[in-house]
Formats: sequence, C-alpha cells, structure tokens
Amino acid sequence: MRQLSPEERLQKEARLMKEGRKRYVDELRKQLKEFHDMGEVCESERTLETAKRIYRVVHTIKGSAPIFGFMRIGFVAEKLVRLWEWTQDSANDWDAERIALEFQHGVHAGAQWKQQLLMEFDLYCQEMELDEHQEQFGKLTLAPSGGRLLIIDDDEALRSYLVRRLKLEGYEVDHAADVVTAQKLLREHNYDLITLDLMMHPQSGYELFEFVKEDPTLKWVPLVVLSGRDDIHDKVRCFYLGADDFVTKPFQYEELSARIYSLLKRTKNFEQMAFRDPLTGIYNRRFFDHQIQVELQRVTRYPAPISLVFIDIDRFKSINDTHGHHVGDLVLQGLAHVLQKHLRSTDLIARFGGEEFVVVLPGSTAPDAQKSIEFILQQIRSEPVAQNDGLIFHITFSAGISAWSQGMTIEEWIKRSDDAMYAAKQAGRDRVMIYADEMGEFGSSLSDGADEHRLTVLIADDDRILRSILVSKLQHLPVSFLEASDGEEAYSILTRQSVDLCILDGVMPRLGGFELLDRFEKECSKPSNLSILMLSGRSREDEPAKGMSAGIDVFMHKPFSMVELEMKVKQLLHIQ
Repeated sequence: MRQLSPEERLQKEARLMKEGRKRYVDELRKQLKEFHDMGEVCESERTLETAKRIYRVVHTIKGSAPIFGFMRIGFVAEKLVRLWEWTQDSANDWDAERIALEFQHGVHAGAQWKQQLLMEFDLYCQEMELDEHQEQFGKLTLAPSGGRLLIIDDDEALRSYLVRRLKLEGYEVDHAADVVTAQKLLREHNYDLITLDLMMHPQSGYELFEFVKEDPTLKWVPLVVLSGRDDIHDKVRCFYLGADDFVTKPFQYEELSARIYSLLKRTKNFEQMAFRDPLTGIYNRRFFDHQIQVELQRVTRYPAPISLVFIDIDRFKSINDTHGHHVGDLVLQGLAHVLQKHLRSTDLIARFGGEEFVVVLPGSTAPDAQKSIEFILQQIRSEPVAQNDGLIFHITFSAGISAWSQGMTIEEWIKRSDDAMYAAKQAGRDRVMIYADEMGEFGSSLSDGADEHRLTVLIADDDRILRSILVSKLQHLPVSFLEASDGEEAYSILTRQSVDLCILDGVMPRLGGFELLDRFEKECSKPSNLSILMLSGRSREDEPAKGMSAGIDVFMHKPFSMVELEMKVKQLLHIQ
C-alpha cells in the first residue's frame, strides 16, 4: 500500500474530522434535548436517578465536545458537571427532601449555563453551515450587511453570543461590559448602531443615554435597548430619552437581527437623502458642517495633524456657458469620482457649493495633503473627466490647503483654505497652494477678475438675526457674503470693493436704503454689475415705484417668503 505524503495525511485527517463533527452534532442535539427535558420534569420526578442521568449527560458532553473542536461547549458543560457532582456521593442517607433541594439548586444555578450551552450549540451549527457555503461556492453566498456595531451588556455569555452571531452576518462588532468601557470605545471609534443593556453594574444603562444623545457626534446613531424587564415605564422612559427600539429579554436572535438590519437600512436611506449631494453622490455641505466638528473633537482628544483642502474647478462657468449645464453636471460627477478613487477611505470629501469641493485629511500635515492633491491634479490633467456626444472634457482645478492648529476656529480654518485657493487662482490656476499669512489680506481684497464665477453678496440690514437667517438660507449658493449693520457701513463697502448683489434694508440707522442710493447717485455712479434687492418693512404703495426709479432691481415687502427670495437672488446673479 502506497504511503501517504504528509500533505495527503493532513487532508485525510481534516476530512475525517469534518465527517466526525457532522455525526457528533446529530448526537449532541439528542443529548441537549434529553438534558433540557430532564431539567423540566415535575417535582414528583425529581429523583436521584433522574439527577444521575443529568450528570451522565453533561459529563459525556464535557468529555466529547472538545475532541471535535467544540471547545466552548466543553467549557460550559464542565460548569454543569460541578453543579451535579453531588449525585456521585456514595452516602446512603439521601432522603427525598434533600434530593429535591439539591435538584432544585442544580436547575436554578445551572439555568444560565444551560442557556449558554444551547446558544453555543446554535452558534457552532451556524459556523458549520457557513463553512459548507464557503467550500461549495468558494465564497459567502450572502453579502455581509456591513456596518460597525457596539454591544454593551454585562452578561458575558449573551454578549459573547451576540458578538459572534453578528460577526457571522458580516458586521464589525465591538463590545463592552460596563459604562466606562463603552464610553472609551465611543470616543475612539465611529459606530453605525449601539445595543445597550439597561440593568448593568455598577452603573446602569441609563447612565449612557445622556452621554450618547447629548454628544453631537453620537446623537444620530441608532440605539437599541435590551432589557430583562418588560416594564411599560422603562419602555416609555427609554423612548423619551432617545432610544430607537426596545427589545425585551429573552428574545429570539432572528428578531433582533431583523430589527438591527431595518434600523441600519433606514439610517442609510436617511443619510442618502439628508447628507449626500444628489448630483455627485458625495457628502454635502450639511454633513461637512457636522463632521468637521467630529474630526476636531477627535483631534482635541488625541492630538494629530489634520488638513483642510478647498478645490475649485478652473473656468467652470465657461463650460456651462459653452456646452450647457448638463455637461457641467457631468464634469462635477467626474471630478467627484476621481477624488473618491484616489483619496483614502478615512478622508472626508464633500461638495461645498457650486463647483467647489472640500476635503478633510485626518493625520495629514499641509505638505502631506499637498502631495496627495497634486497627485490627483496630475491625474485630472492627463485623463478626461467627462464625455458627451463624442466630445471629451478635460479640466484643471485650483486648490488651497490649511493645516489646523490649536485654538483655531472652524471658520478661521475654512477661510484660510479658501484664501489659499484664491491665491492659487491669482497665481495662474491649475495648482495647489498651502496657506501663508499674507494670503488672508490678499484673498479678501480680490475682485471678480481673479475668479470669474465667484460672486459676492452684501447683506445690509440692522437686524442681526435676519442677516444670520439670510446667510444660513443662501449659503449653499456659490457666493461669498459680506454684512453691514447700517447704511454708512454698507456704503463704505460698496465704494471699496466689487459686489454683485446688495440685499438692502429700506430703513436703517445713520443711512437708509433709499438715502444710500441717492448718495450713490450724487457722489459716484452705481457700478454696472451691482444688482439691488430691497427689503422694506413699510407697506406704502408708492415705495416699489420709488424703488424702481432709484435703480432697485427687485423690491420685496417684509415678511417675505424665503423660497421667493432665493429664487430672486438666483435670477439676479444668473445662477441656475
């Protein structure tokens, strides 16, 4: 007989072990059923003989399960063997009362181990089934659900079971046994969903509610409460505190799995609608404003370099004017695709507005970021980003970079990157520049000639709240904002720098809107590129006519519709 090679011998042993595991699982299923049934017998049947049979079953499982690789089952069975060891006492003075007490203690004390034994068996069966799928099809037939979960529960057996089951479904899963450990993990990682046990020691799950729901970086993460108490007051309190679901123990795993899947799917759909730019598919300005705070909080806790990049497509207006906005849309989609393709998964890419994109690079110094963005610019130069009706379209972009430093506000950080991008435009476009101090003064005084499509809007109104609302509602447009709290300040700005649109209050301190226009007429002519949208709180019928004769393009009475105002602003600035 030919002697087997070492490799063939290992293959044969593995095949025999696999066949043995399958046969053993069938036998183990019978043993577990017998063990379960004997623990459920009525009081009259709780005899010494029944107790000895229980001992024999768990003793057999303890010895056999590890042989076939079921180590965790063997470990749990050993705990049960110790509970029923009393049946092997050779003493002859066992009376019915003592047997009943010992039997009761074994059932009660072994309940958690019995539950874990059944869960471990279920889990091993799942693992073997997945192994079969992998062997038969070469890969998992079901795509993993994805997402990173945090399981918070002080029940080690249940926590371990949930972690392994959820990992089998394709989730990345972390776990914590107490509030302090959970808080540490929540500070260090981003999670898509959290499950939280209410009844934990030394601190209850309620301690985490405020921590999770008051933190702006966590408040939108779905939270599923797992509770051993089916109490209506607990449920109501949890939902008021911000829980997204409440599951009572004991529960069927399949139900919990379905609830998690449903919540994650709903959250991703919401994210797609609320935080994604519908044209390019990358994040929008709203998400950027939220996430930039998250990134800076992380840097504050764990100091590391981080850089912000402003990217603006060169001469984008001419693409729209020459080829139409549908081609402009294709160009925006093409650039977004190239950025996603060449940046890291940890980098944040968002469409800031119009043809502007912003990139946050955690862990990158300004020179590191410059190297990454210059590589992408080189790819953009060499490859078309879009094609339409047989035509291919090449672009370049200008980019400005600023590294964040301690004490810098988000507004200052954004402005520095924006100023550096303006400097790149002024230096000839098609380049990447790192912010320097002289760029701030230079960038703020640039005229429209430096960037033909960057528009400036001056909001002149003595109502600070109204100015803030207007900026907030119009900030998604490709414009820069200036503000003035009275007519004199507005007049000074209009005579010093180029403004495309002035949203002007009719009545202001020192100099009202009409007086400002009269002064323009007397002292200097109104710039040809300046449009005026006047807002007035007075309802005099002659004001609109008076406004038109004074050179006002649009006249609106307060209170006004924000939708209508935005439409008028777009018309005056020729924004599609």
